[in-house]
Amino acid sequence: MILLGKEIVFPNVALATPEGIVAIGGDLSTERLILAYKSGIFPWYNQGEPIIWYSPNPRMVLFPERLKISKSMRKILREGAFQITFNKNFKEVISNCKTISRNDQLGTWITDEMKTAYIQLHKMGIAKSVEVWKNNELVGGLYGIDLSTQKSGLGSVFCGESMFSKAPNASKVAFINLVQKLHHKGCQLIDCQVYNNHLASLGAEEISRKKFLRILRNS
Repeated sequence: MILLGKEIVFPNVALATPEGIVAIGGDLSTERLILAYKSGIFPWYNQGEPIIWYSPNPRMVLFPERLKISKSMRKILREGAFQITFNKNFKEVISNCKTISRNDQLGTWITDEMKTAYIQLHKMGIAKSVEVWKNNELVGGLYGIDLSTQKSGLGSVFCGESMFSKAPNASKVAFINLVQKLHHKGCQLIDCQVYNNHLASLGAEEISRKKFLRILRNS
């Protein structure tokens, strides 16, 4: 297992374990995080553990033009019960993603250190959020890393990190609106990291890590 030190570098992702682990350690500095996403790597670990860096194979992604919206979701979107904003309350979105209870996991992988790091990336214009409101209450949302931002100098890929929902379909509404906006901007790919039934129902699919990295480098 490769242990990271103070130097801002990552090993070749081809050296990842079968589980997709590339390295352990290092820090969550903005420089390291930007390099990680540019290299197809992301941090994923629990409170009390060292930072674990992943580049899974296969990779779950969504090509924006392949977004699937069911008839029932189209009806919900037409009804306009939810209001959508972008980057209006990043801190509340990541806080909700951190604390909301999930049936498929114990605790949270969004540590206090990670929350602080991504809020800093948001201040730099790199981390973005989508907020879903109902009756002036924040009921859903998501956040991720926008590699198409001019400030980052990277390509047209959006790396989704986490989403939450306090009302039925709120996270789907957030995701659909994000995909449609990114598609309009010319985004080539949305990184969903690992397989998820929720996202698969919206058109996400698995591709090889090699193909993912090729798109990332050429975007």
